[in-house]
Amino acid sequence: MISLTALGLWGMFFSAFLAATILPLGSEVVLTALLLGDYSPGPVVLVATVGNVLGAVTNYALGIWGRRFIFARWMEHSRDSLDAALDRFRRWGSWSLLLAWVPIIGDPLTVAAGMARVGMVRFLILVTLGKGLRYIVLAQGILAF
Repeated sequence: MISLTALGLWGMFFSAFLAATILPLGSEVVLTALLLGDYSPGPVVLVATVGNVLGAVTNYALGIWGRRFIFARWMEHSRDSLDAALDRFRRWGSWSLLLAWVPIIGDPLTVAAGMARVGMVRFLILVTLGKGLRYIVLAQGILAF
C-alpha cells in the first residue's frame, strides 16, 4: 500500500481533504513529512489549504442537502454537536467560519453554514482565510525546528 506521503502533493491534497470531511484524520503528518523532505513550503501550504477548503465545501453541501439526517448518521456527530454548532453559528454568525480549522467544532460549523445557507463566496473567503493561516503557522512551526 502506498502512503500518502509517497504521493507527494497529491497525498497532501487527499489528506487535507479527508481531514476536513467525515473521516477523523489529520493532515499534519503528511504536511510535516513533505516540509522536512524536498518540497517547498509554498506549494505544500497551497495544496493543503485547497484540499482542506474543498473538504469544508463538502460539509457545506451536506448541510444544504443532507440537513440533520446525513450529518447525524454519516458524520457520526451527535445532534447535540450539531445543535451546539448551530448555536455558535447563530451567536457569532458567519465570522465563526474563521474557526473551521479547529478540531471537533470545525466540521459542524461548516455543515451549519450550509444549513444556514451562508453565501458561497462569503463561506469560501472566511474558511480559506482561517484554514490558510493555520497551514502557514503550522509550516512555519515545522520549519523552525
